Amino acid sequence: MATYQTIETQKESDGLLVITLSRPEAMNAFNARMMHEMVDALDDADNDDAVRAIIITGAGERAFCAGADLSEGDKTFDYAQRQDDAARRSAVNDDGSIDWNSDALRDSGGMLTLRLFNSIKPIIGAINGAAVGIGATMLLPMDVRIASENARFGFVFARRGIVPEACSSWFLPRIVGISQALQWCYTGEVFPAAEALRGGLVSEVVPQADLLDRAREIARAMTQMSAPVSVSLTRQMLWRMLGAEHPMEAHRVDSRAVYGRGRQSDAKEGVNSFLEKRAPEFTDSPSADMPAFYPWWDEPKFNQ
Repeated sequence: MATYQTIETQKESDGLLVITLSRPEAMNAFNARMMHEMVDALDDADNDDAVRAIIITGAGERAFCAGADLSEGDKTFDYAQRQDDAARRSAVNDDGSIDWNSDALRDSGGMLTLRLFNSIKPIIGAINGAAVGIGATMLLPMDVRIASENARFGFVFARRGIVPEACSSWFLPRIVGISQALQWCYTGEVFPAAEALRGGLVSEVVPQADLLDRAREIARAMTQMSAPVSVSLTRQMLWRMLGAEHPMEAHRVDSRAVYGRGRQSDAKEGVNSFLEKRAPEFTDSPSADMPAFYPWWDEPKFNQ
């Protein structure tokens, strides 16, 4: 694995990859470098058939990710005025008008959550402390989110004079419902793990000392007896059907996926191992054996 400055990666037994946000001196605050490094680590994971599942957590016990790095002060969200490595080509035209289709407008949190959404490996969020702003919204495309007892969450954007980012206006209502999503975003309050559990943002709250072990248990349960290609297809099928207009869209994809997988060796092994009462030994890999119709979608462009 590559060496990074803002994250740490560790490949473990049973095909687990742990990605740790690692800027503990800044409560793991998010910046452009962290976005690029996380995207790179996710790319590597998708291309590595030895990686079966990904766990994302934060360094230390204070924070998962305390939000955007505010070291630029009141220029933090005024990208055209920033001087750090997050500065991008200006979207302001010579006449002072704004090119609303310019890639310079893209928020880095959204670029990360879109990459998480596109992952073909299951992702478990292990929230070890404060998850505020982008620290909360980056959790939304993760398949399972569990929190330690000292975790706190906040969709604080209105209190900073901005709006929800990182595609959270798409993800959050689908996960917790529109009323809960609006309440959390309107108030911008920071709330404890118990409220996140009641609201459906996380599925479990565990003691801090047990957090990563529990995340590993969940990851192994997802992968040990399951065919890797089937898991990769299932992840994309279920997430993408959240935006489908009619169940016929699911029927088309389901039918093609079942037909395609049925012709491959994993389906035969799945049936034979069940009949023979033994653990399956699946050999198809996501890097080489995804069905020919995959991907079945056209990836949208920002400037369409």
